[in-house]
Formats: sequence, structure tokens, C-alpha cells
Amino acid sequence: MAVMTRRLPLAPPRTRARSAASRLPLYLLALIAGALATLALPAAPASAHAVLASSNPSGNAVLQAAPVEVVLTFTESVRKVPDRVRVIGPDGKRVDQGDARFDGAVVTIPVEQTGAQGTYLVSYRVISADSHPVSGGFTYSVGAPSTTPSGDAVDEEGDDPVVATGTKVVRYIGYAGLVLLVGPVLVISLLWPARLSRSGPAGVIWTGMGLVTLATLAGIWLQVPYTTGGGLFDVDGSGLRNVLSSTYGTAHLIRLGLIVAIALLLRPLLRGETGRVDQILLAVLGGAAIFTWPVAGHPAASPVAAVSVVVDAVHLTSMAVWLGGLVMLIAFLLRQANTRELGAILPIWSRWAALAVGALVLAGTVQALIEVGTPGALVSTTYGQLIIAKVVLFGAVIAVASYSRRLVLRGLAPQEPRRLRRAVGVELGITVVVLGLAAVLVQTTPARTAAANEELGGPGYYTATLDSNLFKLQVDVDPARKGNNSVHLYAYDKDNKPLPVVEWTGAAALPANDVAPVDIPLLPLTPNHATGEITLPLEGDWELRFTVRISEIDQATVTATVPVK
Repeated sequence: MAVMTRRLPLAPPRTRARSAASRLPLYLLALIAGALATLALPAAPASAHAVLASSNPSGNAVLQAAPVEVVLTFTESVRKVPDRVRVIGPDGKRVDQGDARFDGAVVTIPVEQTGAQGTYLVSYRVISADSHPVSGGFTYSVGAPSTTPSGDAVDEEGDDPVVATGTKVVRYIGYAGLVLLVGPVLVISLLWPARLSRSGPAGVIWTGMGLVTLATLAGIWLQVPYTTGGGLFDVDGSGLRNVLSSTYGTAHLIRLGLIVAIALLLRPLLRGETGRVDQILLAVLGGAAIFTWPVAGHPAASPVAAVSVVVDAVHLTSMAVWLGGLVMLIAFLLRQANTRELGAILPIWSRWAALAVGALVLAGTVQALIEVGTPGALVSTTYGQLIIAKVVLFGAVIAVASYSRRLVLRGLAPQEPRRLRRAVGVELGITVVVLGLAAVLVQTTPARTAAANEELGGPGYYTATLDSNLFKLQVDVDPARKGNNSVHLYAYDKDNKPLPVVEWTGAAALPANDVAPVDIPLLPLTPNHATGEITLPLEGDWELRFTVRISEIDQATVTATVPVK
């Protein structure tokens, strides 16, 4: 006995294609909203992904004779930013001679022998191996310290906020372009029903191609002011040549060439005229293009660069396949394909999605282990906290995806595409935010580097100038952390000239923890400079009290409150 079933009439293919195409701006709007939700995070300091490990002379050193060169040693290889490595003399004029020499992680700066005594300022801005700028400075003195020099040659401005934000936005646009390009190309090559029009998917794919191209060109442009610390339009031929000659620029130029080749192969594919050989070639070119992302970013500078580059490429590919496939499902297939077609398509897509998610989780785990380094860095650094947020959101996505997969495995999705469409929509919405977090992560100092920076004591350095009725006292505490600390004292008169000191005494106390004052042994190095070592065993606001006697009867006491972490 035959069972008659009643099927709802399907809209004509052209009408359905037009309906799906009309919704395309909504999906693009969702991508933009997701970007704003994550890129509007509070601005952070410039992401320096290399750390100044040591210098010769060291910071705050007092030398009897001027050095012939200053040597900077970083934790990883660095590149030159034209005219951004400088040594400023006590009179505010530059004393560095010629170009600094770059040899991997070591930068050597020749210094002119002017014979001037006082404090010198070393100012630097270089590019780390992962294409991010690193800037900073320190002082050393010849003979006796003086006031820190200043002048037009000192690069005092930070990174331009428009450029910094624009760099994140461009990263997001590039990722969104990959999503709208890779997944849809895979679906239309292997899963698209022959009877359906390809005009709607073609619009999505060409949009993805346009976004990737735009992001690549904008990335090259923005890298110039991002490198030099200039504004959005501070781009000249010299800066552009410097960027294009770097690994970052080479990777972007290769990507542009591959985009052109891929575009030529896409035209016959979107007309349904491509063959198996063209599809294989398209896959090879697409894979090569994806590798240009990790080569120009963090993975290229990781401790295991080869592993990190491959893992990041797998991560990007899995993301683009999964999210791009979801876009095709929700925008076209679940609206246009009939029950028989969905019955054939959805089980295959479900297996693909499971493989993509599995690869995404595995690659993401390996990435996190390499970039985070230690469990402590996971919770104490911005990079680690963003990883945690990404994992939480990704867990929500997996829960929704599991629900969608159950619908497919039970055979309910072809009969009830609306339920699957809603689930896929939620899945896609959450992953849009995850994509934005990924764009922010790329511009954030990796946790392993941030932890190394803290260990080197840079962020914990304390300096202050205290006033009394007799003198000014500059107090430097390094690294202002629990444990051993070095204390340097510099005395000046009211005109900021070095002031000879007859006797130095000092003590440290932690009133909040009832720690009584402990003497700080002080050793005079020059008439106005003394140094000492002290162990601060607890965290908290330590009170450092110094009494300075400048004659038989004239003395005064000043107090510095030093936060110790």
C-alpha cells in the first residue's frame, strides 16, 4: 500500500536565491557587530613582543668614562626602524653616530666621544620577529648623574590609537574574508546541488575575496605607521620599502599574487565548469595563501616556529571551513535545497564539521601551550585571559553544534530545516565574537613574552624625585618586587645641579604588616650618588626613608612609598 505524503510547494529557484541574497547584508552586518563587540575592548599599551634582556651600559649605571658604543640585547631577533634608535646627551643633542648595527637580537649603537659628563638617554624603537614594534629607553651617566635629557630628538609619543585599532579591524576583516571564501568554495565544489543557482554563493565568495584583498592592502599600509609610531597617513616611500622588505611585507605580497591566481580559477568554478584538476590546484593555492597569515605573525617568532606556523595554518583552515560552511547552510542550503537533497548533504557536512571542530580544538590547544607557557601566565596576562574567554565562548558553540549534529543524526533536519537553521544561526553568532577575540589576540603580547617581561623587571621599576627644603633626591628601586632590590640615590640642589653629600642613611618599613624599619646599607659612589641592596620579603607599599646630610649641621629626611609586587 502506497503512502501519500504532502509536500509544501517550493518557491521557484530564482525567488529563493533572491530571498537568500537579500539577507546577505544581515549576515555581513552580524560580522561587523561581532567585530565591534570585541575590538571595542579597552585600549591596552603597545604590544611589545620582544623584551630588552640586557644592555651595556646597564640602566642607571654611573661610568667614569664615556662608552664608545651602547649594546642592546633583546630576547629575540629584531629589525631596524629607520632613525628610531638614538642616544641623547646631557645637553639634549644626539650623540649616536651613523646607523645602529643589527645582528639578530643584538643592536650596537656607536656613540660620539664628546667628553660631556652627566646623564645620557638611550631611546629605541625596533621591530620584533613577529612584526610588532618594541619601544623603550633607559639612562646611564658619565662622571655624575644630571637631570634626564630632553629635546626634539627624543621620541616621546606612543603608538597612534587610530593605527592600533585599525590594525585589529584589518585583522578581523581578513579573518571574515577567509570565512566567506574558504568554506563556501568547499561547499559549492563538493556539496552544491546541480539544479540550484550559484549566483547567491558567488556573491558571498567574491565578497570574501574582496575582504581578504582589502585586508591585505590595508595591512601593508597600516604596518608603516604602526612600525614607526606615526599617524594613519604618515606613510612615505622609505617606510613602505622597509615594510615590503620584511617577512611581514613579503608574506602579504605573496598573498596578493595567490589571490590573483585563485580569482582566475574561481570564475569557471562559480559557473559550474571547473574540472578535478582545477579543484586540486585551487586547494593547493588556497593552502599556500593561508600559510601567509602565520608566517607574518606570532607563530613565526615562537620557540618552535615550524610547529607553530603549521598549527596556526590548520587552525585558520578549520575555522574557515567550519564557519564558512555554516554561512552556506543558513544563507542558502537550508532555504533552497529540498528534503531529498538535504538528506544527502547534511550527513556529509556533519562529518566535515566534526573533523573541522576537532582540528580546531587540537590546533588551538597546541597554540595555547606554546604561546602561554605556564599555568600562571594563563590567568595573570591579558593574552591568557583572552584565551580563557575564547575557550568559554567556544564551549558554548560546541554545545549548540552538538544539538545541530543530533538533529542531523536523527534524520530530523531534512524534515525540520527551520530548527536546524535557528541552531546554526546561534552557532554562527557566537563564533563571530570568537573571531573578534582572535583578531585581538593577534595584536596582544603572548603570555610567554609578557611573563618574561615581568621576570626581567621592566614593568616593576620604581623611580621618583623627592623634594625637601635643602635638596632634591632622585630614588630608583629596581625591580621593585618581592626579593632582592637595588636602590640608587641621586642628590641635586634646587637648580638641579649635582649636590655633594656628607652622609647617607636609609631605612625600609612596611607599616601595613607591622614590619619595623630595616636599615639600608648605602655606599657612596660619587659625591651625589649612593647605592645599596635590600631584601623586601613581602608584597605591599613599603616606606623607604632617607636622611641626607649635606654639611655639619644641614640635613633633611624624605620618604618614598614604593609599591612592591
